[in-house]
Parts: sequence; structure tokens; C-alpha cells
Amino acid sequence: MERKIKVVADNRRARYDYFILETYEAGIALTGTEVKSLRKGKASLQDSFARVEKGELVLYDLHISPYEAGNIFNHEPKRPRRLLMHKQEIMRLYGKLREKGLTLIPLKIYFNERGLAKVELALAKGKKLYDKREAAAERDAQREIAKALRRRQKT
Repeated sequence: MERKIKVVADNRRARYDYFILETYEAGIALTGTEVKSLRKGKASLQDSFARVEKGELVLYDLHISPYEAGNIFNHEPKRPRRLLMHKQEIMRLYGKLREKGLTLIPLKIYFNERGLAKVELALAKGKKLYDKREAAAERDAQREIAKALRRRQKT
């Protein structure tokens, strides 16, 4: 039985709001009902971020909806969640995060081939308004070029 990577939530807005410098993969410490809810695709990465605290990596504002079939042991939707990475990697990230203007944001949550929940984190620098306008203009120009090439190939 071959398993594929199943993407649960994607933070497409992050690529618009930030320059992505580096990406990392980290595991997430979850409770049972959180895993069940994630498998149903009930998660939102909007406004979430990660921070290094006391030598641990913690993900904030990740919303995982409560599991419908859960009981009194259901989880809190926006609780801080511990991310699992090697200590050495966390300390390297901590050093980079202390630089001015860098932040750690989740790009996507997925289940890997082994069925484990993972988060793709990005070391990112915020874009200014003029950077966003420039990126939009570049995207439009690329679209126009592609359209012109398609027209040219048809004739």
C-alpha cells in the first residue's frame, strides 16, 4: 500500500506577505482529537507563527477545529502547540530569528508517507507594500508573456 503526502492546510497568503528565505520541516505534538480533526482537513494557518521559547519551538494561533465526535476530552482550537525538531536545529533557528525583521511562519500542514503530521516552516522577512505591488506586476507580466506564447503557438 503506497501512501502519498496529504496536505491538510496551506498558507498561500504567506508567499504574498513574506519573502521566504529558508524552509524547514517539523513534527507537531498533538492530542488524539486534533489528529482526527486534521485528517478531516479542519485546520487553518491564517495568522499563525512560531517562536523559540525556553529551547523549544512553539506554534501559535494554529486553528484546529474541535472534532465533531469528540467528548469532554476534546481539544482547545487555538492552543499553543509544541513543534518537534532537533535541539541543534532549534538553536540555529533561534540565532537567525534574532536578526532584525525575520519571523518563522508555517507554510503548510501535511501527513507524510508514514502518516505523521508535519509542518513546513519558513524563515521569512515581511514584504513592504511596494514589494507586494512589484510582485503583483511581475506576476501579471509573466501571465501576459505566457498568454502571448500560447497565442503564437496556436498560429
